[in-house]
Amino acid sequence: MMELLIINKEKLYRRALLLARITVLYNIVEGVVSVLLGAGDETLSLFGFGVDSFVEVISGIGIWHMVTRMMRQPDSNPDAFEKTALRITGSVFYMLAAGLVVTAVMNIYIGHRPETTFWGIVISVISIFTMWALIYFKLNVGRALKSDAIIADANCTKTCLYLSFVLLISSLGYELTGIGWFDSLGAIAIAVFSYREGKESFEKAQGKSCSCQNCGTGVPNCGE
Repeated sequence: MMELLIINKEKLYRRALLLARITVLYNIVEGVVSVLLGAGDETLSLFGFGVDSFVEVISGIGIWHMVTRMMRQPDSNPDAFEKTALRITGSVFYMLAAGLVVTAVMNIYIGHRPETTFWGIVISVISIFTMWALIYFKLNVGRALKSDAIIADANCTKTCLYLSFVLLISSLGYELTGIGWFDSLGAIAIAVFSYREGKESFEKAQGKSCSCQNCGTGVPNCGE
């Protein structure tokens, strides 16, 4: 019986590791495509969404490392690598938020309009379904392992889901109305989420509770 439980636990950890790898690889592809298309169409919200995906890669590598550590020592605390990754992630999120706000305000002032936001609609729809699936499977694995860290990671992934909805709404708004500030407002909303993600990254690095867990986990710490 004990051997069966150990085997099942190992399978669940391997599944958690696979989900972490998928998250990293997906964000790399999403980031490249979004940045290139956003720059080509002069769509600030899509460009910012892509940069956000690249920052999520850094965070995802930290989660990847965390799951690997938990497979070896389930009760161990976050190590220096994870904390460093979180601090780097937080700093880049802050810079992204500032850059998006400044550029969005300038675009509103000069009346800039993107060429099209069609690709923002396509990418956001794909991202919504992908993020929903990742959240679903991460929660299942986290609950089966009774792992607060994996459950917290799943709930933090909800931020990516919300960002996808922001991109979808702003892109649809522009395509339907032709009003340029829809794109800029979408970029500002992405900047707000980026700021919150940066704040949460620093809080997790310090071992504090973070607001991403207000989605209903009740977990005391994201990284423990």
